[in-house]
Amino acid sequence: MILHIDMSNLTIKSQDVPEEYKGFGGRGLTSLIINREVPPTCHPLGIKNKLILAPGLLAGTMAPSSGRLSIGAKSPLTNGIKESNAGGMAGQYLGKLGIRAIVIEGKADRLYYAYLGEEKKLVEASDLKGLGNYDTVGYLQKKYGKHVAIISIGQVGEMCLCAATVAVTDMDGRPTRHAGRGGLGAVMGSKGLKAIVIDPKGAKGVVYADEKRFKEAAKRFSKALREHPGTGELLPTLGSNSLMKVVNGAGALPTRYFKTGQFERVDDVSGERQTEIIRERGGKIGHPCQAGCVIRCSRIYVDKEGKYITKGPEYETIWAHGPNLGISDLDAIARMDYLADDYGIDTIEMGNAIGVAMEAGIISFGDIKGVMGLYEEVSRGTPLGRILGSGAATVAKVFGISRVAVVKGQALPAYDPRAVKGIGVTYATSPMGADHTSGYTVRANILGIGEKVDPLAIEGQVELSKKMQVKTAALDCTGLCLFCTLMMAERPDTWDDLVEMINARYGLKLKTYEFFKLGERVLEIEHDFNRRAGLTKADDRLPEFFYNEPFPPHNTVFDIPDEELDNI
Repeated sequence: MILHIDMSNLTIKSQDVPEEYKGFGGRGLTSLIINREVPPTCHPLGIKNKLILAPGLLAGTMAPSSGRLSIGAKSPLTNGIKESNAGGMAGQYLGKLGIRAIVIEGKADRLYYAYLGEEKKLVEASDLKGLGNYDTVGYLQKKYGKHVAIISIGQVGEMCLCAATVAVTDMDGRPTRHAGRGGLGAVMGSKGLKAIVIDPKGAKGVVYADEKRFKEAAKRFSKALREHPGTGELLPTLGSNSLMKVVNGAGALPTRYFKTGQFERVDDVSGERQTEIIRERGGKIGHPCQAGCVIRCSRIYVDKEGKYITKGPEYETIWAHGPNLGISDLDAIARMDYLADDYGIDTIEMGNAIGVAMEAGIISFGDIKGVMGLYEEVSRGTPLGRILGSGAATVAKVFGISRVAVVKGQALPAYDPRAVKGIGVTYATSPMGADHTSGYTVRANILGIGEKVDPLAIEGQVELSKKMQVKTAALDCTGLCLFCTLMMAERPDTWDDLVEMINARYGLKLKTYEFFKLGERVLEIEHDFNRRAGLTKADDRLPEFFYNEPFPPHNTVFDIPDEELDNI
């Protein structure tokens, strides 16, 4: 079923899944609903926009690492279509409850939260106004218990700032898993919805068309994940921050806001050092972010007294607040990550916004106290805080900075496109704006997993990005973690196992090539919305300085011809 939460009329109604929407899940379903039901020229924070939450096709099943939740809307950051997905428990619970999507529409004149259990209701939430995600979750857990999953926004979402995230509680009940990119928390805040409580009590669970076939395919897939050196050993031990020294060694780590590709104190912020600190202090490595995760790339980071600070932090967050800002103190970065989770702001966008502020002379590179002060400005909603919370492009406009690393208004992640040209193609051409997860060419460009494409060459980058964007769009329909593709690149037979799980779940006869066609269809849907929203090929470009400013140590520029980018 699909649930419709109408914030204008304060009603929650269910409907059967329309025929057109069957066969879609996760990102595919959020994008299809947006394409069909949201006027492409509407204001992203206006009454006509809708926020869509959809678990993947395999949510609630025995498939490993399959519970990611897709959240989509017209983005206030990119002004186009947006999907961002998160781990945590909400996707799994929605799958077990038989809820294929939640459509949030309309606009309330006060703040509410939704309770979705055996009873479904909207509850006035004045007690939650102005609270961060941690206090919001604590309040709702006292009322409904710790067995529920909670989706929430912090102060940044309430203020409808363009870098706001949507938080999802993890297995420990903490709001640490975020749909971070594109300002979707601002859309949720614009609706007057503070949180959604998902109570799995009474869930009937998933019905399989062929449970035996499903278990056999899931067992093969899980075994392949456990046996692969990346998903079975490296990520559980070093987490996503295992990338730090690798990307730095490749000369592709943006340092001091995209000035150079190597950070002189990289060892201090590396995954190896992070793991040492966690072990020394009694934290936890190999921590799953959701039930059924076999990769377990997350971790629990504690202070010197062994008290919890944050999850991870993960590679993108450590880069955005570390090398990007000239900071090498992991404890300080962990506290910044906690603040970002609590206030509900994207760490990539905020790190970039602060980088631009440093370029403008607001604070200096390496100024930890200054960064903490800027986070405080955001939480209090001061004029400067609202500017920062609106993203890097807004900060650049306000302070007259022309050198700003954004595509379609969204800030770049932790790989410089002059040193990893395939990811530059993804940044430029993805319908999602600058988003490494839309087509992760780093896997082939730097890691050499599955195939190897020279990261500095022009040849092969467009084809590589296009192929990965298609496969990623298909995978995002399932709810599987993107890290699974590290294994799948070297074990192409496991794509067949994935399709077998979908077939056994729903009683289908889908072929693997048809599954990839689903990815092509999702991209067509997203590009169609963006065209009707007013985006053109001129928006599928990187900022000028990437074409003109040589990037040490390779001293290269981004030089993929525009006509090649237009072939995506």
